Amino acid sequence: MNLSSVAGRFAASPMGPYTTSKFALEAISEVLAQEVKAFNVRVAIVEPGVIDTPMARRAAQPPADSPYPQHRRFAAMFVASLGNPVPPSLVAETIREIIESETTQLRHPVGPSAAGLLQWRASMSDEDFVSWGALQDSDWYDRVHKEFGLDARPRGEQSWRRPSQ
Repeated sequence: MNLSSVAGRFAASPMGPYTTSKFALEAISEVLAQEVKAFNVRVAIVEPGVIDTPMARRAAQPPADSPYPQHRRFAAMFVASLGNPVPPSLVAETIREIIESETTQLRHPVGPSAAGLLQWRASMSDEDFVSWGALQDSDWYDRVHKEFGLDARPRGEQSWRRPSQ
């Protein structure tokens, strides 16, 4: 059982060091799954989305001196996501379900946004994804709202309300 993150398949600035470690964990888990399958050993990768943890709360606080708009954007996205917090117990419950089941499924997205975020990323080319990350602020926030229904604009800049679910 390896605890990764959607960031293991969704690398976005400013999370370079974090996503690097999660991409590596995803890769070694794929290799391990291949190596031990013949011995009837299962490997599972748990991929939480934004979960209400101290790390997520820290991500919601951008560094004041960053010249990169991505810091501000992702902080605002974490703030918006944490408006409907997903407790860490959901990750624990998923791990328990995987252990108790006989599933051979390799990846297990966790949380209401995880699977959708991964599908969204998989639906676009790498070049489109890079362009998305480099959009001007207003266009980036508009796309996040349109594609995820998430009002991630920093407080005071919000021009719409989050859609009811």
